[in-house]
Parts: sequence; structure tokens; C-alpha cells
Amino acid sequence: MKFRANEVFNGKYTTRNTTKSFVLVPFTLLIITLPLYLTRNSYESIPEISAVSNLNNSTEIKQCDIFSGKWIPYPEGPYYNNETCNLIIDQQNCMKFGRPDKEYLHWRWKPEECELPLFDATQFLKLVRGKKMAFVGDSVGRNQMQSLLCLLNHVSQPEDISARYSSDVTYFKRYFFADYSFTLATLWSPYFVRAGDADSNGHSYNSIMKLYLDEVDEAWASQVENFDIVIISAGHWFFRPLLFYENDQLVGCNKCGMENVTDLAHYYGYKKAFRTAFRTITNLRRFKGVTFFRTFSPSHFENGEWNKGGNCVRTKPFTKEEMKLDGYILETYLTQVREFKEAQKKARKRGLKFLMLDTTEIMLLRPDGHPNNYGHSKNNNVTLNDCVHWCLPGPVDTWNEFFLYMLNIQSETYYASKLKRVF
Repeated sequence: MKFRANEVFNGKYTTRNTTKSFVLVPFTLLIITLPLYLTRNSYESIPEISAVSNLNNSTEIKQCDIFSGKWIPYPEGPYYNNETCNLIIDQQNCMKFGRPDKEYLHWRWKPEECELPLFDATQFLKLVRGKKMAFVGDSVGRNQMQSLLCLLNHVSQPEDISARYSSDVTYFKRYFFADYSFTLATLWSPYFVRAGDADSNGHSYNSIMKLYLDEVDEAWASQVENFDIVIISAGHWFFRPLLFYENDQLVGCNKCGMENVTDLAHYYGYKKAFRTAFRTITNLRRFKGVTFFRTFSPSHFENGEWNKGGNCVRTKPFTKEEMKLDGYILETYLTQVREFKEAQKKARKRGLKFLMLDTTEIMLLRPDGHPNNYGHSKNNNVTLNDCVHWCLPGPVDTWNEFFLYMLNIQSETYYASKLKRVF
């Protein structure tokens, strides 16, 4: 995929009024329960993850859904800041560019039935020693990778080795932690499938794109077999104008405004792109790794659309009473989760693990965590606010707390199975 653009503002094109709670009609109340069912049945090895309250020397096991909970005040500071981590890019460096409020740094996710352990960088690096891990998708996935770099930075300094593997060292990053022989990479592919510009004038914020929904993007697919852990995620690029192709035939579009072309909405392309991505991973002969699927991360534009003065100026989280998972965000979430569930069944038959990081609802509650105008784009002429990505440090660090938690569970399951074979 050769097109390039500042991906900050290729997000959603609709604005929601977030000052009031949403009133749900009865049938919507019914489907609200579906995400919880899907979440609690999305794990490969056990139906509900067991919480490990102390991950050092002793463990206390308790049945727990870590994705069901609330944000609570947390007096301690973040794990790092822009002075202790020099790997934060300007786009998400809210401290560097003068964000005056600091309350967004003092909230922590509290599961309803257990405690989510703090991130332990040494433990994480021991779990991934000798491994290679890749984030596949768009810039929000890269946002998580940059969070992880800063979380690990104080224990082991990574070396940027991107130039050894790609001529595009902005979109295809690779870092090596020599102390642990651990490689961390990001493979840029905002659609997962082959894509190109349909506008003869070239790529711009509103230009229309062609998506070949049944053809994987080889930019990531040709490399992913070399990794032990893959984290796959995408979302915001699917809201832009798109033409959908299957078997090289135009089958519909999203917001194309073209006569005689059926508008199938973004859900159609989103569904088919995830289907192609999951099928590709499952069918790779040499891939033996674990695949983590991270769910859609909502944006929070208010007072206008992303390109019409929209901003995100809130300074504290929503409560669940103030904000509900509904409407197009719910349907976008369900679209990808349905594809994941089907792919997980097929992966299980091949002996592969597909696991889900369910971040949609928890991030819907964090309108305060975006850079807004306290991040600087590479394109100095762009002045639009960023309500898609997340400040670093910020609530995105919670994703890596989830990630470490799940890695630890997988590690304990693995060693328990080995002990059973020995005894």
C-alpha cells in the first residue's frame, strides 16, 4: 500500500451529542447484552479469565472479567512522562505541548470483581524474552505500541532497527530490546486489504479509496509469519469514502455519492476486511503464534465534525450512566466481534490461539484522554484537533495492562499443561 496521509483525521464523520445520556429503545436494550456475552466467551483456553492479584511471588486466583468495570480516581502519577520517555511522538505528546489539566492522568480502570495488576515492565520482558511481536493496523495500534515502548523504557532501552527492514521507517517501525532479545514492530495497514486511490487528483483527507476486500495487503501479510505475537486492530479509516471491490468487481461503497453504486455503509467493508485478515493469519502455514484482536477505539468529537471545528475538551471520564455503548459504535463493535468469533473457531481447529482485548466500552468512557490541540502533527499546516488518538501517558496505557494480564494467563496455562505431561 503506497498511499500516505496524516492518519489523525481519517476518523469518523459524524458527531454525537455527548452531554446527555442516551435513551435506548427496548430492542437496543436487548442487544446491549450481546457484547458482554461475546466478551465473556472470547477466550481460547478458559471461559472466564482468572484474575491474578499479585504477579510476583504469590498468586491469588479469582474468576473475573477484567473488561467489565469502571474508571476510578487514582492519586498516583502515570508510569512515565515526556521527560522520562523520549520515545513519545509529538502527535501524542500532550505534556510537551502544554496541556494545562492533569486530571486525565489520575484515573485507573477497576474491574468489578478483582484488581487489575499494575504494569510490571520486568515481568513483561521476561514473558516475551526471545520473541517477536507486531502491531498490525492503523495509527491507533501504533499508539498502543508507543505506549508499550515507554512502559518498558526504564527497564531496557530499545534500539530502533527499522532501517534494516524497511525503507519506510515512519510506517514500518521495528525496535530491538537487546537485554531480552525481544523485537517489537508495527506493520502499517489501516484496511488490512489491498487499497489504492480512486481519485485522479491523488490522496487527500476526503478523497475516495478503492478497497479490494478479498485481497490481503501483502505489506503486512508477507511479514507476519515471522512473529510470535500479533496484535491486530483497525477502525477509523473505514469511515471515509470507499469503493468496495470483490473478485475485481465493484460491489458497493461507503459515502461515495455515485449513481448506480449501492451505499453499503462502512460496516460492509469493515466486516469483509476483518474476515480477510483473520483468514490470512489462520491459513499461514508457518505461523504458530498467538493473535490478539483489539476492538474498536471510539473517537470523541464534539461541537462539530472532525473537519468542521470538532474538538474534545473534557477533562474527566464519563460514567456508564452518562454514556452508553449504542448506535453506530455498538454496531461497529459487533461487526468486528462477530468476525472474530467465527475466525476463532477456525483457528482453534488449526491449534492457533485467537484472543480478544475488549477496549471499546472502556475507551468510550474516556473523552478526556485525547490530544485535542495539545499534539502536533508532522504536517504543520494542519490545525485540526485530534480526538482519535490518545495522549501519552494516558488511558491507552491501560491496554497494555490488559495485555500483560492476558500474556501472564497464557503463560501460566502453558506451563500448567507442561507440568501435567511431566507428572
